[in-house]
Amino acid sequence: MKSRGAAVLAIVMVVVSACGAADRSGCPSTGRVLDVGFYAYFEPVSYSAAAGPDDAGLDVHLGYEADLLTALEAMDHTGLTFERHALQDWDGIWLQPAQSDLDIVGGGITILESRARVGTGDVVVSFTEGHITFSQSILVRAGDAERFRTYSDLSSDVVIGALRGTTGEARLLVLAGITNEDGVLAAGVRILTPSGTVTADGSDGFFIHAAGASPGLEHRSYLYPASEAMPQVRYMGDQEGEAELITALVEGRIDGVARGVIGNSAAADASGGALVVTAVDTSSEERGGFTVAADDTDLLRCLDSRIEWLTDGNRIDFIDWRDDPTVFMTRAQLWNEQN
Repeated sequence: MKSRGAAVLAIVMVVVSACGAADRSGCPSTGRVLDVGFYAYFEPVSYSAAAGPDDAGLDVHLGYEADLLTALEAMDHTGLTFERHALQDWDGIWLQPAQSDLDIVGGGITILESRARVGTGDVVVSFTEGHITFSQSILVRAGDAERFRTYSDLSSDVVIGALRGTTGEARLLVLAGITNEDGVLAAGVRILTPSGTVTADGSDGFFIHAAGASPGLEHRSYLYPASEAMPQVRYMGDQEGEAELITALVEGRIDGVARGVIGNSAAADASGGALVVTAVDTSSEERGGFTVAADDTDLLRCLDSRIEWLTDGNRIDFIDWRDDPTVFMTRAQLWNEQN
């Protein structure tokens, strides 16, 4: 027979559970509907089913991250439901959980400590544990594969396309000598902005890195090199993401596209041999994750614990999903059987 104290404790536990208490991972015991923003133009990692920005299917989420989140929803005792919203602007996308009604944001976002802050201010977002690995590369026309084997082959008569604020842009600038490792522009580099052309003086007042750029350079459209050993950089993708860069490459308006191997490889495969991937950067490996508001610690713990399971402790990555798109749902079903 239970003591009166034990009975009271049991009642308290039932009440707490009914009110939606979280388990030790931070996952709620009852449903929590979350607004998830996803980048619409990073195929095959995260992209929209819509053929254009005005199509009805814009908020239909496809790709590696879409399947990962769907499997997470299917895991018993997780209590999360996702309402998905396509984001068409890459600029500062990772900060949205702190600046909008979105709870989670993804889209192939490389985890960088500098991206957790607004400028040099306080930390406003937290990254989940990484769930995908990236490395950078250049996509070129097949006939130029031998001409552009490495970043050192990029001279001032070459035009490389990039999307502002990506690690593809940042690594291109570093490896081509346009910036140093901290993103400080070399003296003499000229940057075309809406207010005119600005010339860097080599000081840290002129910088471009994956978390942002110095004041006045945020909306740069073109970068002119300081020496013959550096390429020109043309910025595109404001309307339809990196698809604009691929079109420009095929049409001969640029000579290459600086971005991750995953995206470039998908474009090369879709081109039927017209495009190839070169200059793979093996010196720097990146991890990608989702962002949440810095003070949403329960959600962060919940996502981390479930993503750790779905990726089998980071042993399952993009290549495994590409070979078997059901891999995450299979892991979710195994979770349900064991729990």
